[in-house]
Amino acid sequence: MKKVFFFLLAAIPVLGMAQKIDYKKVNAQALREYQRPVRPGTNGENPFWNGFARKFMYAPAFDFPEKDGAREYVFEISDAQGRMWQMKARSPKADLSPVWQQIPGGTDVTLRVYAVDRQGGKDATPLGERKFLRDFPFQGPYNTAARPYKEAALKAMLYVHRMKTIRHWEKNQTPNLGYKYNTYACKIMAATIRNECMVARYFPEERETAIQMARNVAAYLKSMSQPGGSPLAGFPPTYINGVLGSAEINPAEAVATTMCLEALPVAWSLLDLYNETKDRQYYDWALGIADTYLRLQRADGSLPIKVKVPSGEPVNESNAMLYPLVCLTDRLHSEYGIEKYEGMRLKAEQWMRDVAIRSFNMTGQFEDVSVLNLKPYENLTNCTAAPYADYLYSHKESTAADLRDADDLMRLSEDQFTFWNMRPQANGIRQHTTPCVFEQYKYQMSVDNSACNVAGGFLAKYERTGDLLSLAKAIALTNSITAVQNVCTGQIPTTWEQRTNVDAALSFWINCQVSSINMLLRMDEALRGKSSFRFIC
Repeated sequence: MKKVFFFLLAAIPVLGMAQKIDYKKVNAQALREYQRPVRPGTNGENPFWNGFARKFMYAPAFDFPEKDGAREYVFEISDAQGRMWQMKARSPKADLSPVWQQIPGGTDVTLRVYAVDRQGGKDATPLGERKFLRDFPFQGPYNTAARPYKEAALKAMLYVHRMKTIRHWEKNQTPNLGYKYNTYACKIMAATIRNECMVARYFPEERETAIQMARNVAAYLKSMSQPGGSPLAGFPPTYINGVLGSAEINPAEAVATTMCLEALPVAWSLLDLYNETKDRQYYDWALGIADTYLRLQRADGSLPIKVKVPSGEPVNESNAMLYPLVCLTDRLHSEYGIEKYEGMRLKAEQWMRDVAIRSFNMTGQFEDVSVLNLKPYENLTNCTAAPYADYLYSHKESTAADLRDADDLMRLSEDQFTFWNMRPQANGIRQHTTPCVFEQYKYQMSVDNSACNVAGGFLAKYERTGDLLSLAKAIALTNSITAVQNVCTGQIPTTWEQRTNVDAALSFWINCQVSSINMLLRMDEALRGKSSFRFIC
């Protein structure tokens, strides 16, 4: 008798949820969906975006050249064990769906495409060749949650709150650089404010201390911000004291420039602090930052990715991915009734639709990775694709076309960056905790924030469409967050590699931990039947 797996969501445990996922059914659905390529460039509209791709979960198609006089093309896919899979097609750009399910998951393969002439002769030299990983498909269920989602979130909040280098903010208005990532001022300090606001909300006994810490962080950011009336009014610096661990960004460039969108997490955190304190200065500062974006936005809706300080002049021609901007303006409208920024939001959505999504160049927006001389599609990332899909699924005004775009963005994020499983190394140990999500092409590493991005997108799709496969994927990734969490301290490591040196310090970025906290709370609320909420990374 075949087994049919059922996973009772109430066993996480959660309340008020009797929905069951039939894993036999959703796994079969996943295999069917993997037969359809992600935005193949074969219809004259889509670009071939996968020139730098290293792995595929969805059957790919490649931009191999046609040959004059060819009758057809032979595709040969081989692996190191000598196995081979063959197919024929009228075009060298055909997708691999006819043989895709025959290739075992987790197999490194080489694809060669040969032209066949009108007499049936096959060329000796291939028209093109690609090496890639045919990745494991989704085959749930995976790990169950190590502890209830809310409990994991609360432990993670307290870990940050109790860090000696963060507790420093209780009596000081300058950062303790003993926590080295404090040098990324906007990213880390905004996350610290958000964490302390959550501590104040969930732990009444810690409220006074948490609010004081958040106020002191905000005071420091204010002291470092650009003055009113300047081109970047209200913007704190992306970096203080240079940039760490980057061979691409030198310290002089770091302090002389700022990532254009880095002030948005600060504005978001200021609204959180205003909600907790009702102190108008934080609300006004957040609106001041929004006003600066209103002035910076170009006529086509775009914003530069990086600008010079203090002039606001773009560093180069690269544009920013605008998910954080649309989320802030949407929050200002939905939560505070402010309509002033709706035009900015609509223009930003239009640019994302007409430029970013149409080109499918969902490029990285990382402050320690240079965008100078970056080729199109050279550094794709889930961090621009999945959060924007989350927004589109969650936004009431999204059209059917928007939802199709969201589907494609999630398929890209799963195809290129999500790992449901991995082959063990020779020593029998997998290199990363799975399921996991890698961050970007230029940083091939499992990162908790990336897992949150993809889990959030899948959860939003489930909430919008009722698709149980998407819910199963969201649960699998969220459960991994609980699996890697230190059960004693509550720390959630940023990177999920399986280290051979047990004494090696874990990579730990507070902004990533705050993303994990929000994803855990979000999943807890969703499975309890409450309204979910979006979060900004």
